[in-house]
Amino acid sequence: MTDTIAAGAVIASAKPDAKPARPFFSSGPCAKPPGWDVTKIAADVLGRSHRSKLGKARLQYCIDLMREMLALPETHRIGIVPGSDTGAFEMAMWTMLGARGVTTLAWESFGEGWVTDVVKQLKLEPNVLRADYGQIPDLDTVDWSDDVLFTWNGTTSGARVPDGEWIAADREGLCFADATSAVFAYDLPWDKIDVATFSWQKVLGGEGGHGVLILGPRAVERLESYTPAWPLPKVFRLTKGGKLSEGIFKGETINTPSMLAVEDAIFALEWGKSVGGLHGLIKRSDANAAALDKIVAARSWLGHLAVDRGIRSKTSVCLTVEGADAGFIKKFAGLLEAEGAAYDIAGYRDAPPGLRIWCGATVDTADIEALGPWLDWAWAQANAA
Repeated sequence: MTDTIAAGAVIASAKPDAKPARPFFSSGPCAKPPGWDVTKIAADVLGRSHRSKLGKARLQYCIDLMREMLALPETHRIGIVPGSDTGAFEMAMWTMLGARGVTTLAWESFGEGWVTDVVKQLKLEPNVLRADYGQIPDLDTVDWSDDVLFTWNGTTSGARVPDGEWIAADREGLCFADATSAVFAYDLPWDKIDVATFSWQKVLGGEGGHGVLILGPRAVERLESYTPAWPLPKVFRLTKGGKLSEGIFKGETINTPSMLAVEDAIFALEWGKSVGGLHGLIKRSDANAAALDKIVAARSWLGHLAVDRGIRSKTSVCLTVEGADAGFIKKFAGLLEAEGAAYDIAGYRDAPPGLRIWCGATVDTADIEALGPWLDWAWAQANAA
């Protein structure tokens, strides 16, 4: 049985026979790795101090796994910090900005959040380069004598920077990349990035609450040579006596971490190694994004918010829905959730009304493919109501 909903769009109104085996398409926290089970989390460290020999060893092992998986050069430090990606990026801004001019790039809600913090909290006067959702600013206009802040992959807009070619190799300022939806899904140019932040809850499918801060040598130099004019909370302090607190980057966290979350991240990293490491994870994300592209191309009522494929996210894919407003999207997503066919696919609250479907590595391509008929069904039901 079919219903004609819009010009040129013939949509099946009967419920599909098969559902995605794992209907978890949230853009954070994201789907757990395939095969994940709570009983597989190593439990011997739980209830132990993070400063015990065992606790320190597990934190260091987690850091070592991230370094190995990302092929991160030894020149870059990796620290586990509080507050998810937001906490990590705030820490970087509050400790390093103010030494020179600042340029902020904003084309989605989190980039706008960094603008707000720089202007209203740090009282700086940045050069702000903006673009609408689904687009990015003209990267050729970026002044690299400034410190430059941007989101590598806009989780709420589905738009990303195309690569690292636009980042000046001879930059005077620091490159601050909020890369939470990009790390482990793209092969990032670490020689071009001075500060990167991400959270385990995205491409790794880990738990939220902890962020990862990656510092290149130029960022360390800034920390050791510059003292900001504003006071720093304890959880933001990365130096002591004018020197980097190296222990933070060896598993000696600033505050007490959840060792359960650490063990969960270790599970995800070990799973990542088992599927081919970084390039295996990239391959899985690419396959998922390609499968969703096919679904979109076959439906006249669906489109990509990021029309330009060269800047389209391969992880947090944001879709337009013909004629949809916020109420329609709420109804559409609610129908799928009630059926257990797809969870958490409504677009971000600040974005234009639409869908957002996570295509990161922990999602199975077969589940993306199985989602297509269910989108048809929800479209028909929502229009018929």
